[in-house]
Amino acid sequence: MNAAVDLLVGKLGGLVPRHGIILGSGLGSLVGELKNAVRTPYGDLPGFPVSAVSGHAGEVVSGLLDGVPVIMLSGRVHFYERGDANAMRLPIEVLKGLGVQSLFLTNSAGSLREEMPPGSVMQVTDHINYSGMNPLIGEESDGRFVGMTNAYDAELAASMRKAAEKLGIKLFHGVYMWFSGPSFETPAEIRMARILGADAVGMSTVPEVIIARMLGLRVAAASVITNYGAGMTGSELSHEETKDMAPVGGASLAAILKEMIAGEGKH
Repeated sequence: MNAAVDLLVGKLGGLVPRHGIILGSGLGSLVGELKNAVRTPYGDLPGFPVSAVSGHAGEVVSGLLDGVPVIMLSGRVHFYERGDANAMRLPIEVLKGLGVQSLFLTNSAGSLREEMPPGSVMQVTDHINYSGMNPLIGEESDGRFVGMTNAYDAELAASMRKAAEKLGIKLFHGVYMWFSGPSFETPAEIRMARILGADAVGMSTVPEVIIARMLGLRVAAASVITNYGAGMTGSELSHEETKDMAPVGGASLAAILKEMIAGEGKH
């Protein structure tokens, strides 16, 4: 971790980002909003995992977002790529080592609610870890016993809602259920998820939230809705659909995050 932190510190030129963002599938457009952007491929950073999933750039990008220093992880490694729920631990540890205090997580997800169509943005208010995996399995310190009652920071959540309201963007809110992937859910699994109280399903984010909370970071998360859950429309799901639809809601989410972070930067 220290080697990656030292390398990035040298490239940041004195910039100290308090806010970190992890960008999911098709959400890399926010990178273009950064001024004085500095890009570092994951492959150049010791220990960083490199994703082979299309739609994930795989680079660390730092710069100013509306004058506020931020650092972004453009792309993530998923549990389903290697069977490792802990894959994003080192990148998140590096963010903390650089001074990040708040972590904003984004993802693409499937809607379980008819009134929340593709192109919508859903604020994650809680999650269900249906995968059965946990990134802290094997952690030897008592830090592994992380309380998750307030996994999603109330103040950051309020800031996100305020930003969306100011911009006139409808922001849904709900529970995100993590399935391991990479295959999509079955119609029966979607019916089960709805019964259990989930509002959206996806294949990421939850392990990152757990890691971030163990590290003491404040967390906020949002999903860009790219499709309805299996069986809700009769159509088959595909990764291409996810990539095609992510930029639609992604533009709204990017605007919300920009407004939100600008407001946080004034605190």
